[in-house]
Amino acid sequence: MTSLAPAAIRAHATTLLAAYDEARRLPTLTGADPSFGLADAYAVADEIRRLRIARGELALGYKIGFTNRGIWERYGVFAPIWGPVWNTTTERVDSGETSVSLAPFVEPRLEPEIMFGFARAPAVGMSVAELAACIEWVAHGFEIVHTRFAGWRFAAADTVADFALHGRLFVGPRIAMAQFGPAGRDAHAALAALRVTLSCDGNDVEEGRGDIVLDGPLNALRLWVDAMAGQPHRWPIGTGDIVTTGTITDAAPLVAGARWQTRLSDPRLPGMTLHTEP
Repeated sequence: MTSLAPAAIRAHATTLLAAYDEARRLPTLTGADPSFGLADAYAVADEIRRLRIARGELALGYKIGFTNRGIWERYGVFAPIWGPVWNTTTERVDSGETSVSLAPFVEPRLEPEIMFGFARAPAVGMSVAELAACIEWVAHGFEIVHTRFAGWRFAAADTVADFALHGRLFVGPRIAMAQFGPAGRDAHAALAALRVTLSCDGNDVEEGRGDIVLDGPLNALRLWVDAMAGQPHRWPIGTGDIVTTGTITDAAPLVAGARWQTRLSDPRLPGMTLHTEP
């Protein structure tokens, strides 16, 4: 449980939300207060969630961050984090191609990810197979992540309070889970073996494989469902929720006027194209 007073939680949440709306930087919370920990950060995130709902935003699901073990050392964060995604930050891209202005973001980066849509709420302690049976669809897409903390230098608690670094989610064409066998039986192995190549303006930047994400996107989802249940802030996971499971490559810095594309090894999942506006 957090040791922060309610007034301090509200003050942090209000400051962070204003900085988010104005696309401006802030000093890290842990720099100002080295005792600021994950329990404090989730309390602040819970207050931010309440404030966003109060101003009319609708939570559509969640993002899980730092599931890619290959980037833990680079960013100094060694366990997954999570936070809500919103109707104001989520776009369904059935054509597989879209564009975005970078103006709302601070130091934006691009992450190719696998995401799921729940047909019904999962339960704690489910196996991967049981969890797959709760999922209606799977998609490949992009998340734009960004941070108010200069140079991407932060502690884990900073990232949780900083909206779990979420900026925008682009959900690509949705594929029925049944395409991976009855009740998605074969999805875990297929998605763990999935290879994703990220390119910019026709030049390959990096290739990643699905099992870098906590041994596969479905397993990352399973671990997250159980971890959420251990938090005192009871954020619901419900029918229709979207959950994106973390980047399969390193997060690539974004600049205006570029064309980003992915190629996937599994023909059931199409690649994505994102244009950053000049």
